[in-house]
Amino acid sequence: QVQLVESGGGLVQAGGSLRLSCTASRFPFSSRILGWFRQAPGKEREFVAHIRWSSTTPYYADSVKGRFTISRDNVKNTVDLQMNSLKPEDTAVYYCASTRPYSLGIMTQPTQYEYWGQGTQVTVSS
Repeated sequence: QVQLVESGGGLVQAGGSLRLSCTASRFPFSSRILGWFRQAPGKEREFVAHIRWSSTTPYYADSVKGRFTISRDNVKNTVDLQMNSLKPEDTAVYYCASTRPYSLGIMTQPTQYEYWGQGTQVTVSS
């Protein structure tokens, strides 16, 4: 079975930084768009960022633009999310996800993604 596993979550004070990582097994990340989503208690899962297989033109939600950076390594089958200047409203469970191969366009909806990790908790204290 395909597995995606997130790591790097934790507790940090506002203004701090965390780096999340996601590793896939049993399939390559190559040729797939990789995304990060987050979900806070009682709220819908929301898009954070995604990156194409070529790593060109990453796309970010307005709420994280300028603070978060998504990157990928197609050899290691990893996708990272560097989070800087964290705010309490960033508190959520963060999920990595993968589309099917050669997906096109802007993909900000959970239904556009084929595989999901189990999530890692990020808590930002004020």
